[in-house]
Amino acid sequence: MHSSGAADEAWYDDDAGPVARPYTMTGGRTAPTRGEFDLISLVVARRGGTPRTPLFPEQARIVELCHHPVSVAEIAAELDLPLGTVRVLLGDLLTAGLIETHEPPMLSELPTEHLLEAILVGLRAL
Repeated sequence: MHSSGAADEAWYDDDAGPVARPYTMTGGRTAPTRGEFDLISLVVARRGGTPRTPLFPEQARIVELCHHPVSVAEIAAELDLPLGTVRVLLGDLLTAGLIETHEPPMLSELPTEHLLEAILVGLRAL
């Protein structure tokens, strides 16, 4: 049976790239099985961690990128993948013990007016 290629073209968008690849990497999952992964969460590769199963190239790249702390947003930008896909991959790497995360500190209270004024003075000085 001869294919016109139209079916293959339906799975590719010139602007978005291949659609099937992120789906394949995540097994169709849209949320990580472990971890929250806020945009500003920092991810660091664990020293001496070795995968028990082969990694997708994107997962290996994440571990490589994370030899120093990197935010989830930076990882998604570097890999040029949707944030949801990156979160699922990070969850798998966390479960495998190959990465650890550090959540940003939460402000327990709003900054004071004095602090905001000091920041504004510092920015104007730049």
